[in-house]
Amino acid sequence: MSASQPAAPITPRIIPREEHGISRRFISPNALRVLYRLNEAGHQAYLVGGAVRDLLLGGRPKDFDVATDATPDEVRRLFRNCRLIGRRFRLAHVIFGPEIIEVATFRGNESAEHGEGERHIVDGMIVRDNVWGSIEDDALRRDFTANSLYYTVADFSVRDWTGGYEDVRHRVLRLIGDPATRYREDPVRMLRAVRLAAKLEFRIDDAAWAAIFDLAPLIAESAPARLFDELLKLFMGGHAFESMRWLEASGLFHELFPGTAHALQRDGGLQVPRLLELALEGTDARIAAGRPVTPAFLLAALLWPALEAALAEDACAHRDMHDPQLALTRAANRVVREQCQRIALPKRFTLTMMEIWQLQRRFEQTQRRKATRFLSHPRYRAAFDFLELRAHDEPQLRPLVDWWAALAAAPGSVAAEGPHIATDPLATVSRVEAGAADDVRAPKRKRRRRPRKTPGSGPMVATPTEV
Repeated sequence: MSASQPAAPITPRIIPREEHGISRRFISPNALRVLYRLNEAGHQAYLVGGAVRDLLLGGRPKDFDVATDATPDEVRRLFRNCRLIGRRFRLAHVIFGPEIIEVATFRGNESAEHGEGERHIVDGMIVRDNVWGSIEDDALRRDFTANSLYYTVADFSVRDWTGGYEDVRHRVLRLIGDPATRYREDPVRMLRAVRLAAKLEFRIDDAAWAAIFDLAPLIAESAPARLFDELLKLFMGGHAFESMRWLEASGLFHELFPGTAHALQRDGGLQVPRLLELALEGTDARIAAGRPVTPAFLLAALLWPALEAALAEDACAHRDMHDPQLALTRAANRVVREQCQRIALPKRFTLTMMEIWQLQRRFEQTQRRKATRFLSHPRYRAAFDFLELRAHDEPQLRPLVDWWAALAAAPGSVAAEGPHIATDPLATVSRVEAGAADDVRAPKRKRRRRPRKTPGSGPMVATPTEV
């Protein structure tokens, strides 16, 4: 059934507590508080989405969403710590300190004339959707069957309207309704499909997978800011390497990073450089170890092939050949400008990324005095890690890497105070971004002060204002 058609009455499968195994011990106390209060006020309320899916898989979800028949205004009246957000989808956020429980009203399939609220659809894409409906409607409006499971505290059972319980058991990611229609309604669903497949080690249903190949270019119609949010979920969630494999196989990488994809195109497919693979693996390793990460270093690796292609194009056109650093800066600006037309990259990340690129030429200067000063640069470690990654694809750089490694490890060197090569390529960038106290910087000189004169210790001299 297409999600845009009215839902026929269906009977849910009810999975009792003794069968599904979800325990309230692993559910946020604040989410339970929201569920119980909505029930006490006479409303239906269910834990929904990824939280139920992950609990069934034995995971420990961090985010908890609630679906209810209460409207956003009714939810706000029940919770003083609530605020309403969203225009496309109106939601209630119930705030408990750092934790936010998202509460959404059941969404309907009826047109705006027959339901409460409004829906705007442009060229098959939903641009605004605030039509309320029943729980059956809401279940059929969700994207994947695995995300269409409802847990209730009324009898601690799981309600399944779409066959999602069996799909979770068999680790299959299946779209609800016609895949082409659902992707056209919201093209970002294609990115969510590959992200969930990479994260959960699911198999994408054949029909949903085939539709991605045909409709991947629709990603370009999505808002650039929204694509950046999806980019963070793809590459900063601990499964960056697998996400890259899915993006490459589905053709979505070409739509997200057209410049890089064009530069890597070889014999009808992408030839991913070792530099990028190591950067992705390093990101996953840091997240698995509970260490902070920043997108800047990974973006530098993702866009480096596009930068090299831009430099080669400028060299063929004999542009800025007299000043290699100027040529690099102009090529970098062009690459970033073109990429930001597709994905809205924040300046705080692009500036760091471009600095890492620009510092690569500093490693060619091996005069002892200049090189020693470079060791105290706040981006030195990030730039060196990037140089070391480049050496895996450019063996001629290995002697240069060894030279700088020996210099940094020499007794008395500024960089010899700690390990100059991070165990993964993101370590130094994260410290610089966070402003950590252990960054390598030249010590400040102490200011010398004159001793203060005590009364009677010397002749009094009148100041101009006293005369």
